[in-house]
Amino acid sequence: MSKIFDGRFTADHHEKLTVFMIGMRINKWWKIHKWWPVFVAMPPMIRELSVNKQLGCLSMESFFGLRTSFLLQYWRSEEELLAYAKDGTHLKAWKRFNQLVRNNDAVGIYHETYLIDKGQNESLYYNMPAFGLGKASKAIPVTPSLNTARQRLQSR
Repeated sequence: MSKIFDGRFTADHHEKLTVFMIGMRINKWWKIHKWWPVFVAMPPMIRELSVNKQLGCLSMESFFGLRTSFLLQYWRSEEELLAYAKDGTHLKAWKRFNQLVRNNDAVGIYHETYLIDKGQNESLYYNMPAFGLGKASKAIPVTPSLNTARQRLQSR
C-alpha cells in the first residue's frame, strides 16, 4: 500500500507539461473476443514507459470502471509524446488496433492531449499518497503563501 502523506501538499512543477489521457470503452461486454485484444494491448506500453523514463513519460495513473478504462499520463513535452506515438511498441499496437476495430463496435477508444504552458498548473493533495502531477514532479507541503488555488497559480 502506498504511503499516505498527511496534510496538504502541492506539486512543485514550474515547467511546460503535456497531459495525455487515453482509454477504452467496452460497448458490448458479451463480445469479449472483440474487446479483450484491445484491452491487453496497453500493459506492454505501460511497462515500457515505466522502465524507460528517457522516453519522456513522467508518471501515470490508471482507473478502471465498469465499462471504461482511463489512463492519465504526464509527459515532459508534446514532442516526446508524439515521438513515442510513432515508434516501437505503440506503433505496433496502433496498427493491430486498427485491424481489430474495423467493423467492431464492441469497443471504442479515446484520447485527449493538453499542452500546459510553463506556470499554468495548480494542484492540491490532501492526505494522499504520491499522485498525479505531485508524483510526476515533486510534492511539497502547502505553506501559508500557497494556501489557495489563486496563490498557487500566481506562484508559478
